Amino acid sequence: MKILHTSDWHLGKRLENLSRLEEQKDVLKEICEISESEQVDAVIIAGDLFDTYNPSAEAVDLFYKTLKKLANNGTRAVIAIAGNHDSPDRIEAPDPLARECGILFAGYPNAVIPPFELESGLKVTHSEEGFAELILPRYSYPLRLVLTPYANEFRLKAYLGHEDSEEELRKLLNERWSNLAQTYCDNKGTNILISHLYLAMNGGALPEEPEDEKPILHVGGAQVIYSENIPHQIQYAALGHLHRKQTIDTKPCPVIYSGSPLSYSFAEANQEKYVIVIDVEPGKLPIISNHILTKAKRLLRKRAESVVEAVEWLQNNQQALIELTMVTETYLTAEERKTLNNAHTGIITIIPDLKKGDGDQASIRKTIDLSKGMEELFSDYFRDEKGQEPNIRILNLFKEILAEEGEE
Repeated sequence: MKILHTSDWHLGKRLENLSRLEEQKDVLKEICEISESEQVDAVIIAGDLFDTYNPSAEAVDLFYKTLKKLANNGTRAVIAIAGNHDSPDRIEAPDPLARECGILFAGYPNAVIPPFELESGLKVTHSEEGFAELILPRYSYPLRLVLTPYANEFRLKAYLGHEDSEEELRKLLNERWSNLAQTYCDNKGTNILISHLYLAMNGGALPEEPEDEKPILHVGGAQVIYSENIPHQIQYAALGHLHRKQTIDTKPCPVIYSGSPLSYSFAEANQEKYVIVIDVEPGKLPIISNHILTKAKRLLRKRAESVVEAVEWLQNNQQALIELTMVTETYLTAEERKTLNNAHTGIITIIPDLKKGDGDQASIRKTIDLSKGMEELFSDYFRDEKGQEPNIRILNLFKEILAEEGEE
């Protein structure tokens, strides 16, 4: 049984004032082509389908057309869950019609997917809150899915009985997942967990959230969950939220973030983007293959000491989107900016970095490393102003403000 894992499409997301919709169309077409060439039996989209609760009509149109193509007239199952950028009600609204195409939506942690059967042979044989069992057209054994869409504090309290402590959340999810796995996930079928939560290895370094991403690890959102909370019956954990493809753990199974199909901020500059295809049989660990996505434009950062250097580099990187830092003794003139913009149509921002000048303001600017991300710059500023490191609560509030500012 072959399953394609993708996530964090963020349809409708812009880079500064630049629409990425045409790139998104190209890369989603590429994902459809990989699904066909690899003859996958199911596609998992692990949350953040859209970039906002109220996406544009163009983003919604692209989403449904892509899912219909992936489903291939009901012969391939498509399973999509809500992420922290998605409206769960919007995600679940088309469910009755989507099921007729073999598309399954889960917006809330307690979502129940009604049993159904298509002429293709695809059917849901059993479901309850957070679980669905499918029969796919080419297989006699079932595909079991433990589903946990993003859950903020309100949803956890309303639907899962969660209190406030991190330990209580881990215990709750551990019990919930374990009960579902013990009841349904034996070695006579394939068993997959799909989630849009912040997972890490207990005792390991916390993976970094995207710079402009709404943080999950904060007050009002789900806290970090450990890979050890995943039941041993699960053969693969398909995660969404982090934009860089990464394996969190290999025990009790591969626990993997597939990453976003496009680079959505310059903090993701030079990242390769992938979808993951897993080949899995009952009772066995999956064979995993990473398929690089090539249709989206790369995001590149360049620091140049002169306009001549910058122009030469820009001419050699015409297919990328650029954040350019210009080291200069004075602010760039209008003519210099015109020269740079004429050399490359994909410059998103030009950052002047003054290396010397008169007055206190110029001295201060000399100490700022403009190649750093916004969170690092904020920490530097806070440390300079307050004489101490910002605590995790302040950092997470700052990240929330950045995310909200990005939406506006």
